[in-house]
Parts: sequence; C-alpha cells; structure tokens
Amino acid sequence: MKKPELLAPAGSFEKAKIAFLYGADAVYAGTSSLSLRTRAEMEDDDLVKTIKYAHSIGKKVYTAINIYAWDESYEEIKKQAKILEELKVDAVIVADGGVVEIIKQVAPSIPIHISTQANIVSSHSANFWYKNGAERVILARELHKSQIKEIINSTPDELETEIFVHGAICFGYSGRCFLSDFLAGRSANLGDCAQSCRWAYNVYVEEHNNPGELMPVENDDKGTYIFSSKDLCLIKEIPEIVEMGIDSLKIEGRLKTSYYLASVVNAYRNAIDDYIKDPDNYDYSKYMNELEKTKTRSLTTFYFNDRNNKDFQEYEGKQYNANYEFGGIVIQYNEEKSLIEIKNKLKIGDEMEIIVPGQIETINFTIEQLWDDDTDEKIDYINPGRAGQCVKMKLPVKCENGWIIRRKK
Repeated sequence: MKKPELLAPAGSFEKAKIAFLYGADAVYAGTSSLSLRTRAEMEDDDLVKTIKYAHSIGKKVYTAINIYAWDESYEEIKKQAKILEELKVDAVIVADGGVVEIIKQVAPSIPIHISTQANIVSSHSANFWYKNGAERVILARELHKSQIKEIINSTPDELETEIFVHGAICFGYSGRCFLSDFLAGRSANLGDCAQSCRWAYNVYVEEHNNPGELMPVENDDKGTYIFSSKDLCLIKEIPEIVEMGIDSLKIEGRLKTSYYLASVVNAYRNAIDDYIKDPDNYDYSKYMNELEKTKTRSLTTFYFNDRNNKDFQEYEGKQYNANYEFGGIVIQYNEEKSLIEIKNKLKIGDEMEIIVPGQIETINFTIEQLWDDDTDEKIDYINPGRAGQCVKMKLPVKCENGWIIRRKK
C-alpha cells in the first residue's frame, strides 16, 4: 500500500513551518504577483526561506505560477523560474500552456505540475500534459471517484496524480470564474478574487403573469448565499483514496490562519497514518470531530461519491465557528510560565485545548493564572492589542515552539 503525500498550503514562511510541524510532507506556495493568492503574505525572500528550510528538514516545496498570464507578466515569470531552478524547487504549479513552455525553456530542470485551474477531467487531457512535460496533474475537483480511477488507469505510471481533499470550493468551474472581475474589477484568474460568490445576495424573479413585477427570493433576513459553497471534506473517504493510489492529497487554504492549518493538517496526517497502520479499524469520526472544531462552513464531499450531488450550496453563508477559536501559539515553553502569542482574548477560567503534532487527541486544560509578558504581574485577562502580543501561562505538559492552542468559546 502506497502512502500518499500530504500537501498543505503555505501563505507565509511561518505558516509553512506550522504545516511541516503538524505533519505535511510538502507545501505549496507562491508570490503574490504570480500565483492565485495576491493577498498571501509570501514574497520572494519568504519563498527562498521556505524552500531552504523545507529542504533542510527533508520536506518539499511546490511553487505556484498558476495565473493565466498576460504578455506583460512573462519577463517576471522568466526571472522567477531561473531563481527557482537555482534553489532547486521541487516543482512549479502551472495552468497556462504559455507558462509551461517558458518554464521548459528557461528552467528545464524544474518538474512541472499542472494546476487544477487547467480543469483536467479526462485521461486524454492528462496524457496531453504528460506529453508536454508534466510530471503531475492536479485533477479537477468536479470529478467522481470512478472518473479519477479511470484517469489513473489510463495514464502512464510515471505521471503522478493529485486531488484536493479539504477546503473551500468556489462557484467557478475548477476555480475559473469571472464573477469577481465583473462585479469588483478583481480577476480571480490573476489571483485577486474578491470572493463574490460568498456575498449575500437579494435575488428577485419576474412574476409570470405580471411582466416587470419582481418578487424577492429570500432565505432569511440577510438574504440568500445562493452562490456560496460548503467546504470540501474527504476525511471519511481516506481509505478509498489511499487504495486508489493517488500520489498527493491537497489541502486548500493559503489565506487561512495557522490555527486552521495546524488542525486540518494534523487531522489528515493522523487519518492517513492510522489507516496505513491498521486498515481494518479506520474510524473517521475522531478526525471529523477535530475538523468540526475548525470549520468555517458546512462540509460536503462535493462530487466525489455522487456525480449528481447538489448538496454543496451554503445557503446560510456562515463564516465562523461558534464553539472554538484560535487561542495562541507557544513561543517558548517554561515549566512555570510559558510564553504564548495570543490570537484572541484570554482570561482566567477559559477552557483550552493543545493541538499536539502527531496525535489526534488534544490536551485539555483550564487557565488558572496569567502573567503580563512585560511586567510579570498577575492579570485576569488579556486582549490582543498588537501583532505578536504575548502572555505567560502555565501549560499542563511540555510543549514545543509552534504548537497551537485553541480556546473553547
């Protein structure tokens, strides 16, 4: 049984370190100008640091150059491709055929992965990209598992396959959408999506017997989120996915928090490893319980199990978790007073959970004392007032730097 790669998003160098700490085999990243996340906090220097750090610990980095590039972008693409080749980046993720050709010309040693933006939905398309230099294809999220199996069985063994297993699904086909450009002047295909499909809309229909008369179609007092999708979650399907022989399982979310990243990566890392160790006793419920604590929307398997599935629209449009939130990050452990970078208000009596890399069970404790980071005086609560603000608290177990703590609301 082949163990698939677990691939996580890295919106910054710090988030890359969190992803690796919690079990990712590789991360994908990209600078804001050439990938599909212009608001990600990854610039050239951070990308260099991420690649060097990953290689120092035996991990991989795939760099996204997956915009649909206009002619004026190609000089920058050439420049970055040459830098990436010098850094020995593990692959570039590309959607545009023109960019593929440029990478092959100016940085021929870099492996090429074809982005989900290329909407590969058949073995014919996968074989086309293989013949044109691709070492991996990232399959469209719209595929049913039987279609994925057919692509794997009908392509060369040397061609790797990658699928998304968790994260946001947008209204566009394979992520290709023009709604944001039309409504906000921000092109999703150039990395500047305004997430227009997540907005609340007031929808009206014309009365059949009274042309020109409009009737509102409303879900609640906020309108309807008819364009918004639930988030993809294939944790229950891990056994079938592993058995299919897919090479890489991808988590979406370069703009998500370190807390979200740690929780989701840790859940899938444990799920994959536990299934490989003991296939007969896979119980997805404990991993799902963890994912439920971090979700921002409802969850769906999308088309993986049912090509006719329509249960993926998020009419309520919720963008938060009602029960848990990011508490903080362990900066330095001390037996009596550990230093914690806070991410939300913390107070004495709060119920907390430590997310431990490599195990699905959290360590629960209650805050009994807090100390001001600067004065060392006892305090009852602390509100985050500046970036990087810290507090001291006693932790129930020895923790490593970078461990994530969540707060039960």
